[in-house]
Amino acid sequence: MKVAFLGLGAMGLPMAVNLARSGHRLTLWNRSDRPLEGFGETRPVRARSIAEAVHDAEAVITMLADDAAVEAVVHGGLLEALPERAVHVGMSTVGTDTARRVTEAHRQRGRAYVAAPVFGRPDVARAAQLWIVAAGPAEARTRVGPLFEAIGRGVSDFGDEPWHANLVKLGNNFLLAAMLEAVGEACALMRKADIDPKAFVETANAIFQSPVYANYGGAVAEGRSEPALFKAVLGLKDLRLALRAADELAVPMPAASVAHDSLLSAVAHGQGDKDWTVLGETARQRAGLR
Repeated sequence: MKVAFLGLGAMGLPMAVNLARSGHRLTLWNRSDRPLEGFGETRPVRARSIAEAVHDAEAVITMLADDAAVEAVVHGGLLEALPERAVHVGMSTVGTDTARRVTEAHRQRGRAYVAAPVFGRPDVARAAQLWIVAAGPAEARTRVGPLFEAIGRGVSDFGDEPWHANLVKLGNNFLLAAMLEAVGEACALMRKADIDPKAFVETANAIFQSPVYANYGGAVAEGRSEPALFKAVLGLKDLRLALRAADELAVPMPAASVAHDSLLSAVAHGQGDKDWTVLGETARQRAGLR
């Protein structure tokens, strides 16, 4: 397919590389002039503007940092230049209110929009092992299926309303943050009693048998929050969006509020650029531990 890829950050660039390696013809655009690495001999085209990137695309993928960036790109040339038969695939993590506005803007112009946020960090993106959560018109989802195959290991389908995919992504990120908060508190408890937190996490993982607990729990037990594969400031953003959706739907989420405040504390103490496993350090500080 002829694909326009907008957003070449830590996640977007490896995703674009894997699309190119799978034979898709890429035109790339990024807000900053980031060096293009990893494409080898495929040599994608670099567009000077959003409109130039998307004007003849069969599919457009956006992988942008936040809600404001998504809306700026959609209304800054993407939607106006999007061909009639093209599909816009929004793979950014955004709030449900933003997702609904973007969907409605596409509907008013008679254009197809599919929300497809991803689970995975940059190393997972490089390995083309992302898990994709997709929602949007069925025919459009089918058309972009080959793109999902090039960047991921599987897709969860959540129907015709794009914002449902975004809510699923936020719900799962809440679960991860709540797990990190709980593991951090438990490890602080172990440390206060002079019990090895790494041995504690190994025992916990024998019960849960989860690679998520093993990887994230191990990082919390070791006090490892650098290098940041998912920054605390981004985790805070996602929990803020989850709580906003919960407020709209009248769903109390006290655990989300606790994790949000812990991440906010980390950011307030200048740790926003650390991995969100810094929640373990925040729990240690509350317990009076170094």
